[in-house]
Amino acid sequence: MNTPQPPKRPGIGVQKIQPSGTPHSALPAPDMSWRVGTLAHAPHRLSFFLAMVVLIASGIWWALVQIDRSLLNAGTLPYAIPAMLTHAMVMCFGFLPLFFAGFLFTAGPKWLNVEPPTMRAIMPPLLMQAAGWLLWLAGSMGSVTLAFVGIAAAWLGFVWMCSIYWRLVLRSRLDDRIHATAIAIACMVGCVGLGGAALALALGRADLARALVHTGIWGFVGVVYVVVAHRMIPFFTSSALPFIDAWRPFWVLWLLLGCMALRVADVWLALLPLPASVQLAWAVVSGVIELCAGLALLWLAYRWGLVQSLKNRLLAMLHIGFSWIGIAFVLAGAVRLVSLFIPIGGGDLAALHAFTMGALGSLLLAMVTRVSCGHSGRMLHADRLVWGLFCLLQVTVVLRVVAAFGGGLASYVLTVAALLWAAVVTVWGARLCTWYGKPRADGRAG
Repeated sequence: MNTPQPPKRPGIGVQKIQPSGTPHSALPAPDMSWRVGTLAHAPHRLSFFLAMVVLIASGIWWALVQIDRSLLNAGTLPYAIPAMLTHAMVMCFGFLPLFFAGFLFTAGPKWLNVEPPTMRAIMPPLLMQAAGWLLWLAGSMGSVTLAFVGIAAAWLGFVWMCSIYWRLVLRSRLDDRIHATAIAIACMVGCVGLGGAALALALGRADLARALVHTGIWGFVGVVYVVVAHRMIPFFTSSALPFIDAWRPFWVLWLLLGCMALRVADVWLALLPLPASVQLAWAVVSGVIELCAGLALLWLAYRWGLVQSLKNRLLAMLHIGFSWIGIAFVLAGAVRLVSLFIPIGGGDLAALHAFTMGALGSLLLAMVTRVSCGHSGRMLHADRLVWGLFCLLQVTVVLRVVAAFGGGLASYVLTVAALLWAAVVTVWGARLCTWYGKPRADGRAG
């Protein structure tokens, strides 16, 4: 009688067989070639790729404008659209909504517990926006018609994209939709801001166009950023540093949204022909509120683990970026109050760039890097290149803030800041774009 043999464990005398029946050692290595078709494998791939293209193009364009102004006596490049408005509109409404799409159509359905939209549904509005903004930049240098064709295409694509996200929010049956709904409302503000700014510019109302762009910065972009920060920064911090709790009470969210609303109100009050006494009262009240809000935001950055995060580069990038929001409000409030006694030129512009380049730029670099690493099968880690680019960005922000206050060398400092910004986003963007067209490094789908 045959004695039954005990089963052998895989790997000890027996080769482990894959479900397909092919030995593991014989499986072909995944093809890691870059292909355009791979961009359609996940929302963040196409969204981030197109956003990077617009970001790099706008950065190089703005650097050329500054070189023309400071070194070539502003006579070489043609301007069909005022360069400042071209710059402001693409920086607010150009690449940022495309980056937002990558987050909203990846994390949004999970927040809302709904089915995500298909790539076929989101691809046309994303392509329309990217193409429209590239036409806007090209047209601004010589063809008003081309510029407005571009801005119209970008606006239609943006509205289309926002409508897709709104349908996700409305389909959700979860009780807690506060963060997702706040972002959806902010997107409506962005649609109105972009369409209104384009119309105002067409009618020759550059002042109204600027006000609508600034409304978009604070009421659209700023709101999306602070809502995502409130939801994600404590979560990321507690995941990486378990001894820190994920502290995010809703009063903190209302504080953050109140700060954005204050800046929007300031934009529109500045357009009204108010009596001098009312202007003085508003300067005092808003200055005190901005200063107090800025200090509260800096305390919040500390409470969320700013000091502890410095041990983890990728986490530190998020916390440093958030700290710039507090710095921007402290700077705005301090300049406003000091200006009551000593005139200070460029204070508003300095605070604006502390917020846009400092906070929005730093958080963008940190968040997009984190998502790109995680969804490409790589470690959630900021290597030397990313950390070096982030540190260079901080230097760039300081130079831009200093240049805003004016002075004999301001135009040259601004040119250096523009060149550094273009260098940072080009190197960073080009690197990540090589990831988006390749399969995940861990072989998983997505």
